[in-house]
Amino acid sequence: MKNTANSGLHVPEPTARPGDKVDFSYIAIPPAGSVRMPDTAVDPSEIRDLCYDLIRVMDENGQAVGPWNPKLSADDLRRGLRAMTLTRVFDDRMMRAQRQGKTTFYMKCTGEEAVAVAQGMALRRDDMCFPTYRQQGLLIVRDWPILDMMCQVFANTKDRLKGRQLPIMYSTKEGAFFSISGNLATQTSQAVGWGMAAAYKHDQRIAATWVGDGASAEGDFHHALTFAAVYQAPVILNLVNNQWAISSFQGFAGGDRTTFAARALGYGIPGLRVDGNDFLAVYAVTAWAAERARAGLGPTMIELFTYRASAHSTSDDPSKYRPADEAACWPLGDPIDRLKKHLIALGEWSEDQQKALEEELTEYVTKTAKEAESYGTLDQGVAPSPATMFEDVYKEMPWHLRRQRQEAGI
Repeated sequence: MKNTANSGLHVPEPTARPGDKVDFSYIAIPPAGSVRMPDTAVDPSEIRDLCYDLIRVMDENGQAVGPWNPKLSADDLRRGLRAMTLTRVFDDRMMRAQRQGKTTFYMKCTGEEAVAVAQGMALRRDDMCFPTYRQQGLLIVRDWPILDMMCQVFANTKDRLKGRQLPIMYSTKEGAFFSISGNLATQTSQAVGWGMAAAYKHDQRIAATWVGDGASAEGDFHHALTFAAVYQAPVILNLVNNQWAISSFQGFAGGDRTTFAARALGYGIPGLRVDGNDFLAVYAVTAWAAERARAGLGPTMIELFTYRASAHSTSDDPSKYRPADEAACWPLGDPIDRLKKHLIALGEWSEDQQKALEEELTEYVTKTAKEAESYGTLDQGVAPSPATMFEDVYKEMPWHLRRQRQEAGI
């Protein structure tokens, strides 16, 4: 047989670039409630289809339907709505602070609030979270003080991390929130290791970790899946597919070839694919995976199918690589609007109550931001002492660091 001519290197391309008409017709969206819910003890080989389907609970009328409906109380639903709304208001305020020169950097999670908030509610408060940089909702739904978060963003005198971390890279042992790392995907291996240690100690806590679609192409992610599968680590591996990794779309990480959830199949791990803008569906799949992990049945991988509505960060301009109206055309809607609509359909909320909530939270965030700024910002106030760079590295400071500090006169 003759060899066929090489057709050239394949380079993935999104369906639309700036100036093009937005086209999401390639996304298959099943009816809400149509995807089956297996027992948590199911063999992963028996639910291969759930890696390719899309678990949804809320229909177009705001009603919760199907087997994945977690049947949350109205109080829990309102709590989730409040936490998501607060997360968005917090993001908007911190973004403005960065534009005003009060901090160097910020990253919003607009359009992805249901991911962190719903999952945070489905986990126990002491379950260890290994987040990436768009899970500020985990801290907010766990009632961590936003004042503390703001001081970290401003790297001021009240920053518990003493200005050592990039803004938004929070860390709190008390909040079971592991230090965010700028080296993407490292947290997946760390989470699996923590989960293995917990299992070894017969600790009932589990680990949960988050990674973006782009970072899932890193070797650390696949190393983590290997160890999680081999040692049946009690860990939830969340892959947030928000369509864009900085300025490259998810096809560069393999999303055009198959679903990200399907990566679980090669490791013998259950894979679930969920509508990441459906608060109820996200809660339900997380609770399912947590129950499985706590029962000693090992890890679960969840692909949260969502959309990054804002820029990747304050260093990014999405108008350079995608249509300006793409976010508005996302077919799975906005997570806050959808949960609000569900509560209204239940007769447990109203548009007036939502407006009042937004006003209340805006006032609260504004007041808290003024207090945080009083402790210093990038452009004014007292900064942490340079002497702190020598602290918290060793339990007992070694002689050579003491000498360096003396030579520096600090």
